[in-house]
Amino acid sequence: MNIVTTTIPEVLIFEPKVFGDERGFFFESFNERVWRQLTGLDVNFVQHNHSRSAGGVLRGLHYQIQQPQGKLVRVISGEVFDVAVDIRRSSPTFGAWFGAHLSAENKRQMWVPPGFAHGFCVTSEYAEFLYLTTDYWAPEHERCIAWNDPDLAITWPLASEPTVSAKDREGKRFREADLFP
Repeated sequence: MNIVTTTIPEVLIFEPKVFGDERGFFFESFNERVWRQLTGLDVNFVQHNHSRSAGGVLRGLHYQIQQPQGKLVRVISGEVFDVAVDIRRSSPTFGAWFGAHLSAENKRQMWVPPGFAHGFCVTSEYAEFLYLTTDYWAPEHERCIAWNDPDLAITWPLASEPTVSAKDREGKRFREADLFP
């Protein structure tokens, strides 16, 4: 497993060692011992989610203001542009974002730590992805920042107007959102 550092030190990209030939491939998508050795993080993943979205779908910048979740995201079919935004007021990278293309082909994974908002847009016909979370989903604590907030100026790779949910259309502006201290 190789770790790629990003412009936000806490957001990490993981590139697995893939063994393959004409018969197929194998790679270890998660190993707790290796995770701890490489990251120094002692996290407990409590929920494993599987999601599928159509091409052009954009999921806004979601987070839980209480019970914040860390997420390890991996695409198993198709491709997404995955984004993490630092929403911790005390952080030196407050308001900064990092985005990466994750795909079934490149097998990369992105670690989005607690205290970050997370979103994605599907850049293929459809995408399926798995993500491990460090806390359970709590809809009463979920918040959403507008995906197109000009203060964040995220450069989404969109060919046309994205398909967004009602919740994402109603996302708050960054400067009005509930944020972490």
